[in-house]
Amino acid sequence: MRNMILAIDIGNTNIVVGCIDEEKTYFIERVSTDRSKTELEYAIDLKTILDIHHIKRPDIEGAIISSVVPQITNAVKLAVEKILKKKVMVLGPGIKTGLNILMDNPGQLGADLVADAVAASNNYPAPLIVIDMGTATTVSVLNDKKQYIGGMILPGVGLSLDALTSRASQLGGIGIEAPKHLIGKNTTECMKSGIIYSSAASLDGIVERIEEELGTEATVVATGGLAKKIIPYCKKKITLDEELLLKGLLIIYEKNNK
Repeated sequence: MRNMILAIDIGNTNIVVGCIDEEKTYFIERVSTDRSKTELEYAIDLKTILDIHHIKRPDIEGAIISSVVPQITNAVKLAVEKILKKKVMVLGPGIKTGLNILMDNPGQLGADLVADAVAASNNYPAPLIVIDMGTATTVSVLNDKKQYIGGMILPGVGLSLDALTSRASQLGGIGIEAPKHLIGKNTTECMKSGIIYSSAASLDGIVERIEEELGTEATVVATGGLAKKIIPYCKKKITLDEELLLKGLLIIYEKNNK
């Protein structure tokens, strides 16, 4: 287990925790993002996860965090330092990524999108469209020179479902899984079908339009907690890579520890 690192992505809904090295990913787990938790509570969560997967602390060389929730970044950083007794890298200003970001304000690009783009550009042929399906669904575009040229943000699958069930009194809470048929036969089936297939069709349409603007076909990669629920129903060829973000964090960690 040489050069194994602990990689953590703090999202609005979940915190993704994984141990990864250049050869394999040892585990990926998710815990709820809780803004009220203390450093000690996060440390207990991390210790429990490492114990469940029989990961010994000395086998972990270091740790890196990407976060879109600044309020809890420091608590998680201190929790990791408490468990590992090692300094933790936080993706942000001053960290080398090797990514050329052609945006109005490159510093505003979310750390998760940076990590996704770094991993995609190192693992797949350009031009690239990277879809990350979390609380929001983000789409990142890298041109044929692997420069980050922009993207889009749309409501996530869960958000759309919550909006539908909270505003319509007759529609109860449902899970995100596809019904047996596209054309639903009852309210629950109709809602499931609507959410799954509208999300899939929206991604198909967005990819098609981006490729039109690029003037060429692109490699399309999807990641994020909800990707595996939606991507199988897309008509476009989209590669599902659930480890993409962690791979990006590993690459960035190594770039800054040479």
